[in-house]
Amino acid sequence: MQYLTAAETAERLGVKRETVYAYVSRGLLTSVRSAERRGSRFAEDEVERLAARGRESDPPSGAVERIRTAISLLSDDGLCYRGVRAASLPSLEETAGLLWETDPPDLLPDPGRERIARAAIAALPPGTRLTDRIRLAVAAQAAVDPLRADVSEPAVVRTAASLLGTTVAALAPTGSAAPPAVPHPSPARRTGRSGCDTPTRGATASGEGIAGILWPALLRDPGRAGDPPPAFGAALVLLADHGLAASTVAARVAASTRADVYAVVSAGLGALDGRDHGLVSGLAHRLLGDARADPVGVLAERLRAGERVPGFGHAVYTRPDPRAARLFALLRDDPPAADVLSTVDALVDGMARGGASWPNVDLALAALMHAFDLRSDAGEAIFAVARTVGWVAHALEEYREPGLRFRPVGVYVGPRPG
Repeated sequence: MQYLTAAETAERLGVKRETVYAYVSRGLLTSVRSAERRGSRFAEDEVERLAARGRESDPPSGAVERIRTAISLLSDDGLCYRGVRAASLPSLEETAGLLWETDPPDLLPDPGRERIARAAIAALPPGTRLTDRIRLAVAAQAAVDPLRADVSEPAVVRTAASLLGTTVAALAPTGSAAPPAVPHPSPARRTGRSGCDTPTRGATASGEGIAGILWPALLRDPGRAGDPPPAFGAALVLLADHGLAASTVAARVAASTRADVYAVVSAGLGALDGRDHGLVSGLAHRLLGDARADPVGVLAERLRAGERVPGFGHAVYTRPDPRAARLFALLRDDPPAADVLSTVDALVDGMARGGASWPNVDLALAALMHAFDLRSDAGEAIFAVARTVGWVAHALEEYREPGLRFRPVGVYVGPRPG
């Protein structure tokens, strides 16, 4: 039998933790004490029965606060995909297989569509942001796919694999050779134990597969491309999904209309392109650049001005962002990152003096960008490419639900007719 923590139970039921304990006092739930971990535990099947009773009284239309998903579990202990610790997954291909519930796909480009996507990108001005190129590449591929309206699961998986591989290939410098495909071990699956499992698997080289194709497109000098560092492959995996973030909700709303996978990804990209979401790594990159000479002075200036310090704090985590912790650990093993990490440490120490927030994954992305001389918008592109895997997983989940289920009731506060 699997058990949930009080926080997980509250999230599953859509209530506050205090309400969970009120349910216990009313006999609606049974609290179980664990010898291994502090706090109460609740049997998952009992929680599910109570949640089902609540859904019977729900209105027919859905609400975005109550989306039920089996894709990601977020906690201070780490990020898990379908019960497997994300940090244990060796590649974006393996992650896609796990999240899409299929064999790990080869994210290879379609040569014909790559030519069309490259032609569309070539029409843009030279300084166009990578995420703008990604959006255009997605739209160009949609325009030449006459069967894109097929949202059956096999069709969506095939289309998504080709879409991601072709988009990344279209970003790569002309003449770049595609690295070999990643050799995939057997797909990881939940074993039925409570919590997240860490499968035993051999890590693959981050220069293989989609990571190796994307890396040259992110360098300020593509001519010096070599194998990407381990932190880069890990970033792609750790950013593949993160629960119901704003861009993922946008993707699910699009999927609820039975929009095709290209439209779902486009919806996610639109929401991602906000300064409070996918663009924060660029702001953190600028902060690190300014702080290299005088980190304390730059931080003091920000705090005096009452400005938010990008790269710190997260709405989900009350302790350090586990994704950032993993990436910083990998960067500390890479000599090129030593200089920028000293700046990061100074900023973290300065923020900690006031009991302020912990560094998050955007700061880790910014450190990766500075350490390996990536473009200033590389973090946005890493985010967009990786999160496409998650958006597709959520689309597959949403396609199984009743269509058009998201119709929140608006509270009208405008003028009324006399």
